[in-house]
This record gives sequence, structure tokens and C-alpha cells, in this order.
Amino acid sequence: MQISNFNNITDAHLVHEYTQGSEKSLEILIYRHKSKIYNFIFSKVLDQEVAEDIFQETFIKVIKTLKGGLYNEEGKFVSWVMRISHNLVIDYFRKSNRMPKFEASDDYDVFQFITDNAPNAENNLINDQVVNDLQQLIAELPDDQKEVLSMRLYRDMSFKEIAEITGVSINTALGRMRYAIINIRKMVEEHQIVLTH
Repeated sequence: MQISNFNNITDAHLVHEYTQGSEKSLEILIYRHKSKIYNFIFSKVLDQEVAEDIFQETFIKVIKTLKGGLYNEEGKFVSWVMRISHNLVIDYFRKSNRMPKFEASDDYDVFQFITDNAPNAENNLINDQVVNDLQQLIAELPDDQKEVLSMRLYRDMSFKEIAEITGVSINTALGRMRYAIINIRKMVEEHQIVLTH
């Protein structure tokens, strides 16, 4: 199989060929999707060396899963690989305690996500205490809600991107965001947290 004529071959066929012993098929898969996956990783970590490490780690997991016969062909190959790389990016931030923080600015109001336009909070400014309170509340959310909220707020990702990376529909991603907002509002009321400066 020449790399020059691989365009007509589906990812699913290449995956099958690789599981049958064709190393060339994996080479083509990596070559085909390298740019998209590497650029996604780099856009999150903003460090070339770290991005290269995570990219390599992503494909080590891909190879182990494929060789172990654990790959489920129902989903798209590239979406599956993107989910692996996304999880490794999250792991990297957790291990290095470098989860990005909210930045206060006039054109960015976290309350649009949390208050559903409650009139008394619309114009509140975000300060360090608010950020800390919010981070503690977000940490208490169920994993699927926390993931969507973090990707939307910390990484400024669109719901289309979130849906693709987490392997769910856009409606499911929106639903998780909605439930996250509802849960945070409940926790704010229960703990009587005042989200003002």
C-alpha cells in the first residue's frame, strides 16, 4: 500500500488492516490525522514539547487499544483519538496543578453561564474570591457536567468542538451545560455563597 494512494481508503479499513498486522496502515492513519490532533493538543497546552509528548502518548494508547482488540468501531476513529488526547490534556493540567483560572474582563462575564440572567447578578464583577468559590463549586459537579463546563469556560471551546471531543451530540453537551448551571445555582443557594466582590 503506497502512502500516495491512501485517500480512498477509510479509517475503518486501515484500522482493520492494522489489527491484521499491517504496520503501514497505522503509519497512514497517523499521517492522515497528525495535524488535526497535534494542533488540538497544542491549542490547549501552548507548549510545543508538552504537545509532542501528549501526541506520542495518545498514539501509544491508540496502539495498545488496537493491539488489545478493545477498539469499538461504532464511533469515528478520529473522534475516538481526539477523546484520548483530550483526556491526556486534562491529566496533564491536573498533574501540574495548572488548571487555567478565570480572567476578569469587561467583555467576559461568567454569570451569563451561572445565573440565567438573574437581574441582581448581571453586572457583578469577578474577583479572586468569586473565582475560588466557583472553582470549588465546579469541582463538586458530576464528571460529565464538570468536563463540559471546564471546556466551555476554561478553554473557550464551542459546543460543536465539545460534542466532537467527548463523543456526544451537541444537544447532550448543551444539556450537560444546562444541568451544570442548575446545580451550581443550587449549591450557591445551599451554601449561601455571595458571588459579588
